Amino acid sequence: MRKSLLMATAAAVALSTSLPATAAETINLLIWEAYIDPSILSDWTARTGIDVHQTYYDSGDARDEVLSNPSSDIDLVVTGENGARLFGDRGILKSLSADTLPSLLEYDDSWTKRCGGYGVPYLWGTMGILYRSDTVTAAPTSWADLMKPGEPLRHHIAMFDDHNEAFVPALVLLGKSINANDEATLREAFQLMKAQAPYVLTYDYVITSIQNPEVGPEVHMALGYSGDQHVLDEMTGKERLWRYAVPAEGTLFWLDCMAVSTRSKHTEAALDLLNHITSARSAARNAISLQMPTANREALKLIPADMRENAEIYTAPEILAKSQYQEELSVPSVQSRRRIISSLVQFRDTR
Repeated sequence: MRKSLLMATAAAVALSTSLPATAAETINLLIWEAYIDPSILSDWTARTGIDVHQTYYDSGDARDEVLSNPSSDIDLVVTGENGARLFGDRGILKSLSADTLPSLLEYDDSWTKRCGGYGVPYLWGTMGILYRSDTVTAAPTSWADLMKPGEPLRHHIAMFDDHNEAFVPALVLLGKSINANDEATLREAFQLMKAQAPYVLTYDYVITSIQNPEVGPEVHMALGYSGDQHVLDEMTGKERLWRYAVPAEGTLFWLDCMAVSTRSKHTEAALDLLNHITSARSAARNAISLQMPTANREALKLIPADMRENAEIYTAPEILAKSQYQEELSVPSVQSRRRIISSLVQFRDTR
């Protein structure tokens, strides 16, 4: 889900619940690593005199833990569409309208409604298979290539420890909903994930694990998002080393929303920054820099035609037609999914 490699003051996964904000001099942004063009933030700082401090997370569970903590000092957050609705309904994210956020007028209702009225569509894309082109010579075409790998991939796969998205490959391969709640389906998915476990090197998100010198070089295939291949190339310093494929069975069609926390002590500044980031000019710059698609209608007019026509960036309609949105899971389902992920991580640790 991210491109330009950022060097911010917070380390990935360093999820402080007491971030260094000083009066109105700092806006705290909770975001994936390498997920915004830094010049967009520096332009806003130059205009307002207010710094932006980024804190990275590397899983939805880690992000949600920070958002759920009443003592966390977050002003702005990038969250998935389901998270925007969930935390908005719980009173943690601010309700937004074009009266206070003019940039919303540049987005079609089909996009804004997915953020539930609590966020602005930020970037969107798919989930798929990342692979090193020098070690995996045949491009993956099915989730089976990841979930039922050949022997050369033993101990060379990176997965997730996220209770939601880690289940997407198994559930889609089984022909099930990615939002399945019933125990029978989750047990079936677990059997696939358990059989894959001996081939998994790490359950850390690939953008995190690739930076570990003991792990990164051994990752040859990974579960990831459209756009991640650019980050991995930048981190390894090798152009087109990493490739991205969307399996034929379909996938997760995700949308990230940027939202304002109701706990923000700097709401006016946070809204101004949000409007700056999501307005057409910035949205286009961000999309071009990250090589990822924007939902801003006016920004699309500013994006080069070759980028709009690039299927690696703007996923083909026939793939999106087979893909699914995330929905809120039941509490028992979340608990079961977390137990399953925990058992897989424990298996990896004991190995």
